[in-house]
Amino acid sequence: MKVVMVEPNKPAYITEIGNDYKSIHDAVGGLIEPIYFLHERGVVMVGNEDAKLHNMDGNRRFPEGIVAGPFIICGERGEDFCSLTDAQCEKYVRQFAEPEQITRQEVEDDMKIEISFF
Repeated sequence: MKVVMVEPNKPAYITEIGNDYKSIHDAVGGLIEPIYFLHERGVVMVGNEDAKLHNMDGNRRFPEGIVAGPFIICGERGEDFCSLTDAQCEKYVRQFAEPEQITRQEVEDDMKIEISFF
């Protein structure tokens, strides 16, 4: 599937990966976690669930918090991940063209545990 790859300290780029768990796991360097910080229907970021616990570098800042470690941006169709359109790829490559300098302290300060009671 066609995705945008966003790695710490690098500009974003377009790449192709498989849409299976192992391919996505390998791309983000560990357990996969959907991250809904982009607020575009049908688009999701997928990062490493344990990135902060494994002291991965801070990657990008969002109003919701800091994302550490590499993440991909891909399409989402129901419970399946899929390719982005060419226009979406271009949009997110531009949006994440400039790497951000994020200190380890900023990443540590952003760590939090959310507990939900039903």
